[in-house]
Amino acid sequence: MGRALIGGLLRAGTRPEQLSVGDSLPAAREALARELGVTATADNAAAIEGARVVVLAVKPQDAATTLAPLAGALGAARPLVISVAAGVRIALLEGCCGTGVPVMRAMPNRPALIGAGVSALYAPPAVGAAQRTIAERLLKAMGEIVWVSAEAALDVVTALSGSGPAYFFLLAELMAEAGEQLGLEGDIARRLAAATLYGSGLLVHSGGGELARLRAEVTSPGGTTEAALRTLEAANLRAIVRNALAAATERSRELAAQGIP
Repeated sequence: MGRALIGGLLRAGTRPEQLSVGDSLPAAREALARELGVTATADNAAAIEGARVVVLAVKPQDAATTLAPLAGALGAARPLVISVAAGVRIALLEGCCGTGVPVMRAMPNRPALIGAGVSALYAPPAVGAAQRTIAERLLKAMGEIVWVSAEAALDVVTALSGSGPAYFFLLAELMAEAGEQLGLEGDIARRLAAATLYGSGLLVHSGGGELARLRAEVTSPGGTTEAALRTLEAANLRAIVRNALAAATERSRELAAQGIP
């Protein structure tokens, strides 16, 4: 997600010299400098020096160990800290950053890598309107944004849009498998499934996101689509999807409660 954000900011007109990255892996630092032209260092304290905004883009289990050594610098400068570490609660992050440091969370998803993501944002009352505007501008570099009113809602966001791409990929994979079993060549079935997934996403965006209407427009009475949808309904697809998202939401909560998302 860190690389996705950097790429999005550069596409939006941010100059490479305005960005500084801390990364412990030499190969990653070299790639960032070579491919994106940004300053990359192994010294996180140097990376955040003078920053108005600090984005924490690490594995959730590394959030506390990354922030703790920076508490002094963060407490002195008090930049806005935006965490994209899934499941790590603001209370834990604030404890690592020190008193008075504004902290908020964002939950992007994998399509952010190509600027087509969606990020859900949550900020506690301590984060002011001006800082929220800055966060919006930054995260819009990766795609769309939405605000949620409670931090707990981010667990549902994780289940819906964070994990969501995998659900669509699975459906396309299963469609391709079924097409092959019904007589199509495997490569053709996979290309058809992938193109259908891609084109349907574009239609949703161009159609204002009215999912039920778009579905109805494809479903002629007595036709092939209706026959397929009737089978899916008979298999209780709605309950399956609801239960899947509930399981992912609950797992997000469990991991956050353990402090090791």
